[in-house]
Amino acid sequence: MMEQLNTYYRANLASHGAGAKGVGWKNEEAQQVRFDQLQKVIYTERFSVNDAGCGVGDLVFSLRSAHENVNYRGYDLMPEMIEGAKTKFPEEQFFLVKALDEMQVADYSMASGILNLKFDYSEVRWKEYILETISILNQKSTLGFSFNALTKYSDVEFMKPELYYSDPLWLFDYCKIHFAKNVALLHDYSQYDFTILVKKNF
Repeated sequence: MMEQLNTYYRANLASHGAGAKGVGWKNEEAQQVRFDQLQKVIYTERFSVNDAGCGVGDLVFSLRSAHENVNYRGYDLMPEMIEGAKTKFPEEQFFLVKALDEMQVADYSMASGILNLKFDYSEVRWKEYILETISILNQKSTLGFSFNALTKYSDVEFMKPELYYSDPLWLFDYCKIHFAKNVALLHDYSQYDFTILVKKNF
């Protein structure tokens, strides 16, 4: 899978540069809408946050625009992404990792767009990957975590075969049963995806 991901994102970065389109989003506005949803998991004034699959680090700009006391750490599997992030935000912490379970523990973890590109993986294997990934987010977060995914309620004519469209109710149910009592499903922000917030110790 990594070879396919690398090929996909390298082509995007080459075509669009280190920005929203370079990491696969339609534009900066669409990316910001998703960042706004992810940050609704935050319920403390001072906090640390893991940006899982940080890309070129744009989430940190959004976080710092909305919060005064943020200890941010970005993690990605692609050297090009980390290089781009360090160039854009040289004062921030970015780490190249081989797997997300190498992340440090933080108050919150956030993941945007890392559950969507399945390429030719089977649905069974991809659902296993999704559960493995959100379990890591849970393990690495003391106060809560948030993530988004493309929704199965997308318009059929716009669906692409390399993408995976998750069942939001299945993921809500899994998070509610396995991770915390306080779980929210956000599916009302006019994009073809949804966001899940898991608040622990809330």
